[in-house]
Amino acid sequence: MPLQFLLTLIGCLLFAIYGGLIAWYHRAWKALPEYSPPPAKQPGTRITVLIPARNEEENIGNCLRSLALQSYPRPYFEVIVIDDHSTDATATIIKEFVEFPVRYLSLAEWPREHGFTAHKKFAIETGIGQATGELIVTTDADCLFDPGWLSTLAACYEETGAKFIAAPVRIGGMPQWSRQHSLLSIFQTLDFITLQGITGAAVYKKIHSMCNGANLAYAKDAFFQVGGFKGIDSIPSGDDMLLMHKIALRYPRQVFFVKARRAIVSTRPETRWKGFFNQRVRWASKADRYDDKRIFWVLLLVYGVNLLYLALAIATIWNSWWGLLLLMLLVVKTMIEYPFVSEVAAFFGQRELMPYFPVLQPLHIGYTLVVGWLGKFGSYRWKDRKITK
Repeated sequence: MPLQFLLTLIGCLLFAIYGGLIAWYHRAWKALPEYSPPPAKQPGTRITVLIPARNEEENIGNCLRSLALQSYPRPYFEVIVIDDHSTDATATIIKEFVEFPVRYLSLAEWPREHGFTAHKKFAIETGIGQATGELIVTTDADCLFDPGWLSTLAACYEETGAKFIAAPVRIGGMPQWSRQHSLLSIFQTLDFITLQGITGAAVYKKIHSMCNGANLAYAKDAFFQVGGFKGIDSIPSGDDMLLMHKIALRYPRQVFFVKARRAIVSTRPETRWKGFFNQRVRWASKADRYDDKRIFWVLLLVYGVNLLYLALAIATIWNSWWGLLLLMLLVVKTMIEYPFVSEVAAFFGQRELMPYFPVLQPLHIGYTLVVGWLGKFGSYRWKDRKITK
């Protein structure tokens, strides 16, 4: 009995801390005002949109056609696609695109060190070296955009004097993609909604650095002033959050999250579990490389909470009390998270998925444990390349 009491007390304490953290994120997200650009005026900012691409023949055409619909005046933005040694028809599609001029760069023409694994960073760095815009905007080849995307980012940049802008990303949600209601589609969408809510809250309160490389904007001069990717160029992932932290250290009051529906970038959902896990392991692989230790402790807390469920499930084999505690804490976890995730889902127009949220909790716990472990100790494949920690 004393052991049961002690372990129950530890579990409850852990959940009290976790619950407080989620409640804090929820309040911060609600306090973050939705950004409304001022009335349209003559643009003053030239933008360079960078799109690293590798074997994206299925996506790059739609991505470029979506950019062709931007309301931002064409003379004030350029698009550079950096082809990372594609072996499919990606290069041909880019070169034959005629709706507006697209600059094509092939990384095959730029030498790099043997064994170099930070391929996306190298692509972005190469693109910035050729960019004529003062504001660098990065996205991915499988993304689609609201026509007001660039106008909203430019307005935020000009109005706030931002050096770095993190902007919202949504999985799916565009008419070009049929609405998928597979288990994988629903699961990854809800998981991503949660991450986006935490991102907006954390950046708004300047508590730690979070963002997604599918929708970023930063001043080109800030990139060079912090040394670009120097110091993090040996890490395969981290072209987004690790760079953000470098810029935030130098310009702590000039880093923003733009909470605007017209700034949302929609990314194509992964269609196979293997691709999904490879993507998430890639994201998790940089967790122990953060100089921002505040986010490390948050990640450790989240992992510890999920690890507790595994321990309780195993302990249930010997004592049914632990199974009862497991069920109680599962209900508590759902009750803590549901209001927060629901509100963020409403912003992204995806609240209809919330009935699946409680049902998917056990799957999410297992996923978190596996991805966290593989991100630290495993390897993954990305864009037909094997990356080893």
